[in-house]
Order: sequence, then structure tokens, then C-alpha cells
Amino acid sequence: MADGDTVRELYEGCYRRLVGQLFAICGNLGEAEDAVQEAFVRAVEKPRRFCRLENPEAWLRAVALNAVRRRYRRATRFHGLLSRAGVPETTITGLSADRVALVEAL
Repeated sequence: MADGDTVRELYEGCYRRLVGQLFAICGNLGEAEDAVQEAFVRAVEKPRRFCRLENPEAWLRAVALNAVRRRYRRATRFHGLLSRAGVPETTITGLSADRVALVEAL
């Protein structure tokens, strides 16, 4: 079996489970999906090395969790810098009340 096939099978078999686990941790579906996709990208970059892992799903989970942590730290740092600079929080949210209502309706 080719290395790419192994990664593809893992993607099909555990992508949704990993996204669910990361969503439970971070509470943001988009962030969870992005983090899991980032983990798979790292796996695809070096498929032979990835396929030699004893538990590739655990490795993917760890990489995705690290991505969520990294993003959280960066966002926290960013918001801290904004508050020190005196930038009002409302100018950076990016979500209008209409958009929130539309998403809730969907």
C-alpha cells in the first residue's frame, strides 16, 4: 500500500472524530477543522515518516491540539496588545448582528 493511501484512509477514518474532539476543547468548529487539516498537511508533507508512527491518529491529535493552543496564545496576545493600545473591542469583532442572526437562522 502506498504511503498516500495510508494517509487517505486515516483521513477518511478519523477526520470527523478528531474535529469533534478538538471542537470539544476549543468550542469553535472552524478552528477545530483548521487545526485538524493542518495536522494532515504536516502528515502529507512527510508520508513515509508519518506511516512509521506507532499511533498516527494520536500524533494527528497532538499536532492539531498544538495548533489550537498556538492560535489561542496568539489571539490572547493580540487582544492584550489591542487593549493596551486603547483600540475598542467592537471595532475588531467583524461579525455584525445581522450575520449572527443569519447564522442562527441557518
